[in-house]
Parts: sequence; structure tokens; C-alpha cells
Amino acid sequence: MSATMKYEMMILLTEEFNDSELKTWAFNYAKALRKLSASEISVISRGKRDLAYMIKNQKKEETLFKSIFQVFQKILKIFLIV
Repeated sequence: MSATMKYEMMILLTEEFNDSELKTWAFNYAKALRKLSASEISVISRGKRDLAYMIKNQKKEETLFKSIFQVFQKILKIFLIV
């Protein structure tokens, strides 16, 4: 069995969501990670943030989420290929 690795992601949401939709999005994201056998899942909203630089076709202010989780490296590689 391969070892688990700890990952940290910053996720930029480009759509407008209300608080209820953001909670639902975070819950569904964590549920998807759980299906990949991830553990120690943490999804933290960082709220609306001004970006340090513009991204093509995006607003300057976007919603950020920080995600930390542990998963088997082999499973994550399969997920990223799909």
C-alpha cells in the first residue's frame, strides 16, 4: 500500500454564490474528496479577496477557499488524469 500524502490547495471560485450556496459547495467538495478515500479534510472559506494580479477574463475580487487533506498518492494521480 502506498503512503498517504498531505496536500493543500487554494481554490478560486469565479462565480457569485450566496452564503448557503458556498456552504453547499464546500460540503460537496469535501464529499468528493472523501470518495477518493481522503482523510483529515478541512475546507476553509477565506472570503472575497482582492487578487494581487489580474487573471484573464476574471474580476479582481474572487472568493477563495483553502483545502487541506490527506490521500493516497496513487489515488490522487488517477483523479488528476481524468
